[in-house]
Amino acid sequence: MLSYHPGDSLAHRLDPRTKLAVQIAFVVAAFAHTTTAGLAVLTLLAVVVLTSARLSPVSALYAYRFALPFLLVGPLIEGLTLGGFDPARAFATGLASYRVLLVLLVSAAYVRSTPVRESRAAIQWAVPGKAGAFLGMGTAFVFRLLPLLVADLKRAREAMNARLGSERTVHERMALLTVMGVERALARADSFSLALRARCFAWNPTLPRLALSRTDLPAIALAIGLLLSVVY
Repeated sequence: MLSYHPGDSLAHRLDPRTKLAVQIAFVVAAFAHTTTAGLAVLTLLAVVVLTSARLSPVSALYAYRFALPFLLVGPLIEGLTLGGFDPARAFATGLASYRVLLVLLVSAAYVRSTPVRESRAAIQWAVPGKAGAFLGMGTAFVFRLLPLLVADLKRAREAMNARLGSERTVHERMALLTVMGVERALARADSFSLALRARCFAWNPTLPRLALSRTDLPAIALAIGLLLSVVY
């Protein structure tokens, strides 16, 4: 599961607002340029973004391994027709799945290079008031809890396999994992609530100061260029 890793890469040195701008511009460009040539350029750009965070594409793909089956099955299902299989329909859906994959890879670079507190500060800067505080708080909670819940599910599956749970049918294994996952999620929620109260959780904490630097200029220019490529 992807999470923040301290480092001194180019992506780590960027302001979180700049990284969010690049992500948004990349998403817009990915869904505007639907040709193979456009996706090829965006693929190279996604590799550059991953390199800036010192994250290999293989590691990023492994982190999103749970989403890959859905992206692969979608084109196959779309291509099925009453008369057989339509490659054109499958190819069009495959391009859409590939666009989603590119967006996930770029988001992986952001998660790896951005502390949770900086993400919250960037969101509250972009959305002022209680709404921004709520969104920032929710983002921070997701980033902190999701890796723990995924790790809990992994341990539950390993424990079930150690007890010959792999001999059960698929639906029985899924039912067991679902029950254990919900139980662990509720336990994590209780512990998290207690931790928030123990730390006197506040809606408006002192967040890190955000400041743009010269390092951000190329990334800002990239975001603007991506948006302009959609318009023109």
